[in-house]
Amino acid sequence: MSDSEPRCCAPTRRHLCDLQVSSRQSAERVLATKGSTENMVRLDGGWPLLGSDLPEAFPHDGESPVRKVWVDPFFIAKHPVTNEEFGEFVKRSGYVTEAEREGWSLVFRNHIAEDKRMIAVPGTPWWFRVEGAVWSRPVGPRSDVDALPHHPAVQVSWNDARAYCEWAGVRLPTEAEWEFAARGGLEQKRYPWGDELTPEGRHMCNVWQGSFPELDLAEDGFSTTAPVESFAPNDFGLYTVIGNTWEWCSDFFDPLWRRTETRVNPQGPLRGSGRVLKGGSYLCHESYCYRYRNSARTYNSEDTGTTNIGFRVVRDVKPLK
Repeated sequence: MSDSEPRCCAPTRRHLCDLQVSSRQSAERVLATKGSTENMVRLDGGWPLLGSDLPEAFPHDGESPVRKVWVDPFFIAKHPVTNEEFGEFVKRSGYVTEAEREGWSLVFRNHIAEDKRMIAVPGTPWWFRVEGAVWSRPVGPRSDVDALPHHPAVQVSWNDARAYCEWAGVRLPTEAEWEFAARGGLEQKRYPWGDELTPEGRHMCNVWQGSFPELDLAEDGFSTTAPVESFAPNDFGLYTVIGNTWEWCSDFFDPLWRRTETRVNPQGPLRGSGRVLKGGSYLCHESYCYRYRNSARTYNSEDTGTTNIGFRVVRDVKPLK
């Protein structure tokens, strides 16, 4: 896999440019203080240790080295934005997503019936370009989300997620905020609940069991997205931060910039090769995409939506003085 391709189980809508070293200057900080804090928890911030130096970490992703940063207090949603919540946004705002404007999106092969409107994605043959796949019909025209109100909204690009945030008076989390929140106060643990994926044999998240992409055993109870409160929350009260769906962050992706980033409220670089995704998804498996860990990261282009990418929102506590 070349450096110009996403290093995970999701393809990209367009071909990403080669990775380049971004400016060492940080992106401008954006505040959101008007949105509702219903179904959010307040985190008091602090100096978390982010990243990982464990053997499974991916240095070429910029996952290591471990670094200490300061994060201001903020509110973060207990769970990703659901179909019900995204539907309310669409209904009230009249917003049309990028997939709806383009007429197609990307769907994992196991979740669609054979259809002449499907086109396999080169390099990732388990993904198909499906005509008519949009957030309200995530796997194609024959599907709908009416029976999935509490599942995470998918087929939502970074641009779509940002539009939702602007409407709701919130914003996407920075990667530092997301990782700080995901850890739930457990410093340098692999997962929000500790170091064992299935402590005492108990499934704690929705990821792939079996052999990817041929065999999906769904031992955790789900072969696609799960309702957002299907598993126990972390110690901060946040649900499904690991597995289920990738979650968009506000930062541009650059694996080198993080080595010299500002240590106070890092916002990401001025430019990069796409936007950061965190948390992994129901398609992640240790043999192929072992990125369902707190510190792991990947990226995709701002216009890409898939059946395994969603988003969670945050709100600032108060404006800067």
